[in-house]
Amino acid sequence: MMELAGKVAVVTGASMGIGEAISKIFADHGASVVMLSRDLARIEAARARIGRNERSVAIACDIRHREEIDRAIGLTLHHFQRIDVWVNNAGHGLRDSVARMDMAACRELFDTNFFGAVAAMQAVIPVMRQQGGGSIINISSVAGHIPLPFHAPYSATKFALNAIGKAARIELKKEKIHVLTVCPGYVQTQFSKNVVLGNEQRNVRPTSVKGISAERVARATLQGYLQQKREVIVPWTMYIPQKIYQICPAFVEAAMARLAK
Repeated sequence: MMELAGKVAVVTGASMGIGEAISKIFADHGASVVMLSRDLARIEAARARIGRNERSVAIACDIRHREEIDRAIGLTLHHFQRIDVWVNNAGHGLRDSVARMDMAACRELFDTNFFGAVAAMQAVIPVMRQQGGGSIINISSVAGHIPLPFHAPYSATKFALNAIGKAARIELKKEKIHVLTVCPGYVQTQFSKNVVLGNEQRNVRPTSVKGISAERVARATLQGYLQQKREVIVPWTMYIPQKIYQICPAFVEAAMARLAK
């Protein structure tokens, strides 16, 4: 069983939603937390909300640029001398069809959701190797198991993140670097308001689904870390459509096709 007291955690995309909730629960469990976001004013406001100023630092960092990741790591090591946990949470969505989506918008999505996370992994792994271990947590999505129509590029970034995280878990296990993949279902955050809207917009989310809180995702992430799990799907009910999709994809596809009309 892992513990967080005295550990140093870095969280990307920490200015709101899941990233802020993870920062708070980690800080509440005794970790020092470095909160990263592109917007310094928003990340400072989030840091003030979690209320652990003696054990938290806010840094402006755009994970699309490796030099900014390296700068954030350097500042973290200056403040706390080590990095025990790195949480890749930064990301956004794109609502469009495969046929009509703008390729520049698709590449931008991958730059943040996937390539930014991979660059961060490559930057922090040497630090963890040198100190004898650590944990990387990738915040993915159930959309990384079930492709969502009209959110296909977002799903693609999450499928890719799932694959690279799970492969890295095997590669790094002998070096005591643990990799956890967290796959939330629908979550009540500002995520949907920040989705890039493309040429063809349809919503496949059932109107009856309210979504879980960011705090619930944070609790599941904490438990996954403490128990050194391979993957966490939250809420647990999302295991059901995931398994149905594996066994009988036509059934799930038919349901999504009805919603996408």
